[in-house]
Amino acid sequence: MSEIVLMSDPKVAAVPVAESGERLVDVRLSGRLLVDTRKQDPADAFAHLREGVLERLLTAQTMLPVGMRLLFVEGYRPPCLQREYFEEYAGQLRAANPGWSANRIHSAASRYVSPPDIAPHSAGAAVDLTLADADGHELDLGTRMNADPEESAGACYTHAANIDEEARLNRKLLGTVLTAAGLVNYPTEWWHWSFGDRYWALLTGKPAALYGPREVGSPS
Repeated sequence: MSEIVLMSDPKVAAVPVAESGERLVDVRLSGRLLVDTRKQDPADAFAHLREGVLERLLTAQTMLPVGMRLLFVEGYRPPCLQREYFEEYAGQLRAANPGWSANRIHSAASRYVSPPDIAPHSAGAAVDLTLADADGHELDLGTRMNADPEESAGACYTHAANIDEEARLNRKLLGTVLTAAGLVNYPTEWWHWSFGDRYWALLTGKPAALYGPREVGSPS
């Protein structure tokens, strides 16, 4: 397995942003995606994505076998919320590892929460999602969504060895259709996929990201 590039890697932050100006749209309006409400916020920010990302999700869904659906959990995340998530997890790591340097804490935290200044979710470019059956019941992908590396003993990593065969096949299917639609995965989180952000640009060799962070309380 190739070395994982973390979100905290300076190469990610060095990617320029050529903001396209593409709007954030409510994924629920398409009526074609199953939308879970576990991450719903008062402004309904969670249900928004850039138009280009939503289009690619809908394309990916058409490639799934009959009786399977994408289950959307979270898209856009305001930068203030991203900061809160990052600092909370960094604080947990700091408390558990008092000997770690600030740089090590920052890097380790980025396995699970993107640094706020480059976070794909805050650009409306990333989506957390999984697979479901025709009745909307989640399929087994090895861990709960948003399981951190400590809780899951690393099973949250996309290519983790410590998951069963059913979960491995489901992850492979999810990855196949999303990759074919143009999205890239953050390999420490099997559920996190993005298009148009700095991480996507770095992994695909594009000269610039299409979407930068949006400082808005509500994307409507």
